[in-house]
Amino acid sequence: AQQSATVANPVPGATPDLLPHFLVEPGDVYIVKNKPVLLVCKATPATQIFFKCNGEWVRQVDHVIERSTDGSSGLPAMEVRINVSRQQVEKVFGLEEYWCQCVAWSSSGTTKSQKAYIRIAYLRKNFEQEPLAKEVSLEQGIVLPCRPPEGIPPAEVEWLRNEDLVDPTLDPNVYITREHSLVVRQARLADTANYTCVAKNIVARRRSASAAVIVYVDGSWSPWSKWSACGLDCTHWRSRECSDPAPRNGGEECQGSDLDTRNCTSDLCVHTVSGPEDVALYVGLIAVAVCLVLLLLVLVLVYCRKKEGLDSDVADSSILTSGFQPVSIKPSKADNPHLLTIQPDLSTTTTTYQGSLCPRQDGPSPKFQLTNGHLLSPLGGGRHTLHHSSPTSEAEDFVSRLSTQNYFRSLPRGTSNMAYGTFNFLGGRLMIPNTGISLLIPPDAIPRGKIYEIYLTLHKPEDVRLPLAGCQTLLSPIVSCGPPGVLLTRPVILAMDHCGEPGPDSWSLRLKKQSCEGSWEDVLHLGEEAPSHLYYCQLEAGACYVLTEQLGRFALVGEALSVAAAKRLRLLLFAPLACTSLEYNIRVYCLHDTRDALKEVVQLEKQLGGQLIQEPRVLHFKDSYHNLRLSIHDMPSSLWKSKLLASYQEIPFYHIWSGTQQYLHCTFALERASAGTSDLACKMWVWQVEGDGQSFNINFNITKDTRFAELLALESEGGVPALVGPSAFKIPFLIRQKIISSLDPPCSRAADWRTLAQKLHLDSHLSFFASKPSPTAMILNLWEARHFPNGNLSQLAAAVAGLGQPDAGLFTVSEAEC
Repeated sequence: AQQSATVANPVPGATPDLLPHFLVEPGDVYIVKNKPVLLVCKATPATQIFFKCNGEWVRQVDHVIERSTDGSSGLPAMEVRINVSRQQVEKVFGLEEYWCQCVAWSSSGTTKSQKAYIRIAYLRKNFEQEPLAKEVSLEQGIVLPCRPPEGIPPAEVEWLRNEDLVDPTLDPNVYITREHSLVVRQARLADTANYTCVAKNIVARRRSASAAVIVYVDGSWSPWSKWSACGLDCTHWRSRECSDPAPRNGGEECQGSDLDTRNCTSDLCVHTVSGPEDVALYVGLIAVAVCLVLLLLVLVLVYCRKKEGLDSDVADSSILTSGFQPVSIKPSKADNPHLLTIQPDLSTTTTTYQGSLCPRQDGPSPKFQLTNGHLLSPLGGGRHTLHHSSPTSEAEDFVSRLSTQNYFRSLPRGTSNMAYGTFNFLGGRLMIPNTGISLLIPPDAIPRGKIYEIYLTLHKPEDVRLPLAGCQTLLSPIVSCGPPGVLLTRPVILAMDHCGEPGPDSWSLRLKKQSCEGSWEDVLHLGEEAPSHLYYCQLEAGACYVLTEQLGRFALVGEALSVAAAKRLRLLLFAPLACTSLEYNIRVYCLHDTRDALKEVVQLEKQLGGQLIQEPRVLHFKDSYHNLRLSIHDMPSSLWKSKLLASYQEIPFYHIWSGTQQYLHCTFALERASAGTSDLACKMWVWQVEGDGQSFNINFNITKDTRFAELLALESEGGVPALVGPSAFKIPFLIRQKIISSLDPPCSRAADWRTLAQKLHLDSHLSFFASKPSPTAMILNLWEARHFPNGNLSQLAAAVAGLGQPDAGLFTVSEAEC
């Protein structure tokens, strides 16, 4: 009111009877990083000047005022300056831009300046479109597109050729379009280079990936030479060269022959009579040829005799035929029904799969008939159960053998983030309940005769130092399986959740492993796996499956390649289960969308006495350097008030993007008007600046509303951390062996393991499966890791039953065999 009175009653007679005239008006400015900007306004004649920003008067104490005399008119002049900070601009939420203008008064009236818009300058990291490598022929046109990153002010674009600036004013053969594409009208050999698109504004300078442009030249023949003179054989020839022009930079070679011969005409041909020297030469050549033929016959006879001797030595061996027969695995007929006799799986001796190895047409095909429900159903009843543990009388001997193993480790017990068990060649499974983390140990992964105690551990990020380079982010939990250094003959499968939002070419994903010295190294670049690698990974929407024969500590790390890359955050709202005071706190958690992170927060809130007050939401958090903001709105002011002084809270971008900080949350402190106020109705907004956002409509009774309590019931994973032997697998052991022995031999006529991989959508890993002794076993192991404990055996049975021809001789499994 005091300010308004001052404005309405200017000092009379201080200036001539003229309207104010602005000598300096504020213009549009950009805020770079966190530096405030200065707005200047100067007018004459003026008794007062004030700034108005976004419709509100700026306080007079924030003005810096200087008075002077205008040299050209001699009238008194006034100059006013204010600073505008980034925080002031960011408080404006919505589509309206932040603006300021000057209002000047004199005895004759008021004058307003133009509006000056204040914008926060930025330049995003990733290009919307980058140039791609090209190979073009000589004199062909080249177009290299480039769409710079979004920014304020818009980025300017320039092009580099081998790090030298491309200047269209100096080279009329090139020009840059309005859309920032680089165009070369006619390609020259000198245009072969690496081209880089550079975007820059007042904030930063960004470089695109370099695009290699190769200008090639296809070869062309030179004219034919003249015909040569006729030779003794009554022919003459001519030649040409691929040099007009010669092929360059990978261009195609000339097609056709560089030498042409033909018979001479009768009158050009010179006939000569062979002399005695020619006859002697021909006789010598014939003699040498006869000797070579005789020597070859002798070598063939010796080879055939040796082959006959070798065939007689191995004629009775079953090794040559057992690889093409189904493995027969039957229980022992001895009196003890608990012992299982398993014949060796000789089919695993085949390590290379090439060509067509189909069974003969006149013999039975090594396939088997899948009946409805029986073949792949879990073995039930006493006589169908596979027992691998030692009898009670041998317990002491079992413990004695276990304690003498080289790889026995003493492990900590009693932690909820660890699982451990003792395993032999029958394999098994370790799980950390309610985390999505498991370790599958397939049969025969542990050598026969060995017994290992294996552990699986989930680490808290703050307990493990994982260095991240550049803009890398942790996408999975940090998991250890060990002990490291144990000998494994088959890959085990480590399963864990990840929070990366998959997209085509949006992420560069790497599997990191910690070495014995404590340093982390990249052991696998996803998408560039090779069958010879020690590690392999199957990546799915929310989980990854790492196949490895070397145990250790692992983590999945990603780096965004485009603006489409995002991390999934799970937003959880918790509040006290009981409220005995006027204060009431709402905690908003922003977690990785993985089950292990959810488990940790649920356990923490149970200790704090919190309850879930809204259904969880998923937010896609992008690599844009923008923070996450949280605010509360629409509370009834007569019943509740917020104790937060600012209009919103923020979680810094890097705290979220690094992925190494747990329990990230903001607390909103509220206060009730009275102890009788129990109904809370408001809105909670969570959004990334210039990104995705979520809103929660909160409407519940703080004293008795528990309708969201059932959402905290985590899905059960069986509750048993360690499963040993056949009980750890969905597919019965006998059925698994029959599938492996029937589908491992490759066959181009009928279906084999490759068709099974296609039916299970694993055909992108065929080269990896083929590099293993038993491709079918690898497919079944991966199915077990992905579908335990809720896998649908009927679907797997249907996939296997659909292989092969309907009239082929198929195997069946009787109850006696089971």
